[in-house]
Amino acid sequence: MISKEGYMDIQALYRQGMTVRAISRRLGLHRNTVKKHLASDEFPRYRKTRRRESILAPYHQTIRDYLEQDNYRASWIHTRLKNQGYPGSYDTVKDYVHAIKQQKSRLAYVRFETEPGRQAQFDWADFQIVEPSGRLSTIFAFMLVLGYSRAAYVEFFERCTLESFMDGHIRAFRYLQGVAAECLYDNLKHVVTGRDAMGKPIFNAEFLHFARHYGFTPLASPPYSPWVKGKVERPIHYLREHFWRGYGFISIAQANEDVMRWLAVTANRRIHGTHHRPVEERWKEEIPQLGPLPSADYDTSLKAFRKVYRDCQVSFNANRYVVPHRAVGQRVMLKVKNGLIRIYHDQDLLASYREPQGKHQLVADPRFYEALRADKEQLRRKYGKSKGKATRGLSVGSLWVDVHHRPLSDYEQYAQGGVAWNN
Repeated sequence: MISKEGYMDIQALYRQGMTVRAISRRLGLHRNTVKKHLASDEFPRYRKTRRRESILAPYHQTIRDYLEQDNYRASWIHTRLKNQGYPGSYDTVKDYVHAIKQQKSRLAYVRFETEPGRQAQFDWADFQIVEPSGRLSTIFAFMLVLGYSRAAYVEFFERCTLESFMDGHIRAFRYLQGVAAECLYDNLKHVVTGRDAMGKPIFNAEFLHFARHYGFTPLASPPYSPWVKGKVERPIHYLREHFWRGYGFISIAQANEDVMRWLAVTANRRIHGTHHRPVEERWKEEIPQLGPLPSADYDTSLKAFRKVYRDCQVSFNANRYVVPHRAVGQRVMLKVKNGLIRIYHDQDLLASYREPQGKHQLVADPRFYEALRADKEQLRRKYGKSKGKATRGLSVGSLWVDVHHRPLSDYEQYAQGGVAWNN
């Protein structure tokens, strides 16, 4: 069974025009395995098994330290490890050293390879602002740069959340008019959650689904190696000096309007110091080589699962929300974005609510409890006499005061129709 990263490698090589046989040779996989994963629309799934720790694991860092010093041969490293008490075979050391050297070689290739449409590079940058109260605070610039043309997209955010990270990508892909085959990142938690015993990155599962939706391969640069992402590191310095220095910040929205104007008029029209051509001119050459945008955007809502309890409520972020009684006992998904909570059971939208101000509040559409009171058969079948206490509030209306957040005069408007319940 291959990993999710291996699945992404197969898809990326196929998009680059490689045959099944060539991919099989490149990745060391059987042709049938390659065919199976090219035909699949889902990441490979496998059962978790407890792996026995490699006999070489205590010496992994020692080997890495040796290879940082020089390009030592595996036989030289094996001799040193034997002197330190390593009890294993030479082949185990040789395989690990080979994998590390391959990784270093590939990263060097990624750093310098810049054919049209091949790679984009990403980074966050922090900027200090002075609030009206005089307090210093920080906002963050999202920057994505195409490696061939150096065309850039910039957007300011209040926080570096996974939601803003993916939303920034979506708008960057639209602005740049396509998706590069691969995108290079540093070791952000939004991208890399850790590294395995061989030092290979373990990618954030949600972001892998995002990358697959847009058809690009995420790459992680080595830790503490900002020079690998030089095509985005230098533009961040350019942004600081040519846009931010002397800029009068008013709001995030205004800053984003201004930086888009600056990109169109200045940054993406300048003569670049490396290729000595207008960025916009090279960008027009690169656009046909970029991957197409998908028909629908990826859903970047925060997703959480909750169980619906007997009182028809789910809890989220220290507040409670009422859903239709038919969902009692079910596991539902909450999608949260921009203060709106949508509650789903499978594909069915059960309810939508605006998050209230404050905590420990009960938010409900009164029609849901009315439907429960009207469904006497449901009450009798689900709860019976022995559970009457648990549902007494639902039948006699003792929860009504908690549920309502409007005066009775407002509800007369709803009774006449034409007004949304969740306003």
